[in-house]
Amino acid sequence: MASLTVENYLKAILQLAAATNSEWISTGQLATSLSVAPGTVTSMLKTLSESGLAAYKPYEGVCLTKAGRTLALRVLRRHRLLELFLVKTLSLTWDQVHAEAENMEHSVSDMLIERIDEYLGRPETDPHGDPIPSADGLMRGNATAAVPLSTCQALSKVRIVRVLNQQPDFLRYLSETGLEPGATALVELNSMEGGLISAKVGRKTVSLGHQAAEQLLVETVPQ
Repeated sequence: MASLTVENYLKAILQLAAATNSEWISTGQLATSLSVAPGTVTSMLKTLSESGLAAYKPYEGVCLTKAGRTLALRVLRRHRLLELFLVKTLSLTWDQVHAEAENMEHSVSDMLIERIDEYLGRPETDPHGDPIPSADGLMRGNATAAVPLSTCQALSKVRIVRVLNQQPDFLRYLSETGLEPGATALVELNSMEGGLISAKVGRKTVSLGHQAAEQLLVETVPQ
């Protein structure tokens, strides 16, 4: 049984690799993601390498092995299904479930996760639009056509499919403005010079800086 710390490291490496579209993750990237000192990361990466869960090269970074990726996907599957379960069954808001799922994902059994998956109808994504791995490690959902909202041209109609920044304050702001996964919006203005984008959601016009808009992945829809 992998320790809580090992599982957290593997999950973080997997998510950073997906976010950066790179197999190799630097020590600095991992330290920032986990909010720990680089020296602590280096020590753990050596442990993961000795356990056959990751390949570690000083000054280059870390890459998951097949065994490490399999375990990381199991942890990610638990986390995302637990988030959705808490939203659907206990009516927790999407800004509340991350911390709860972090606590639960290390202790829940694969049998219970399978039952939750079945109960929820084999969902493709969690409350934030993140794809949920299946029991055999395949990512569900197809967000390949999704692009950052910040890149969309004026007068384009889009559907929000995923939110990358999952800090509670940001999620609460999105809830207040209606910019949640599944919502459609009409881009009214995208100023590259001013770094500002405005989109109409329902009857409300919402303005975001490009840095914030980059955290919303959208797909175009017919008008």
